[in-house]
Amino acid sequence: MPQVTVTRRLTFNAAHRVHNPALSDAENTRLFGKCNNPNWHGHNYSLEVSITGDPDPVTGYVIDLGEVKRIVEREYVSIVDHKNFNLDVPFMQGTNPTTENIIIACWRVLEPALRPGRLTRLRIWETENNYVEYEGR
Repeated sequence: MPQVTVTRRLTFNAAHRVHNPALSDAENTRLFGKCNNPNWHGHNYSLEVSITGDPDPVTGYVIDLGEVKRIVEREYVSIVDHKNFNLDVPFMQGTNPTTENIIIACWRVLEPALRPGRLTRLRIWETENNYVEYEGR
């Protein structure tokens, strides 16, 4: 049977400061620029969650995208929305919250929650021009 990938997009707002405490303030500023603002900065994120599988012979669905929305909102969005990744998000503690690290942590939360669906890709848009994609490898 042909494999099909379906994607659900959700949005959330969150703040962060890209900062490595092992580096000096000057080095952090040089490396991360505005993203190292000690008073944080925020984004209107867009998260795309893609699941791949065979269409069900009865429903024609790979997975019910309404159920994907409910799971992602419960397991991820409700935890990060209007929060500070540095201060408020337990699974980001001790991690420099670059978008690359945010998406890896997101995968670790969502992959088991979406089973038996097979999560195959996450994409987080940090701005309208920048996104990070992760396929679990």
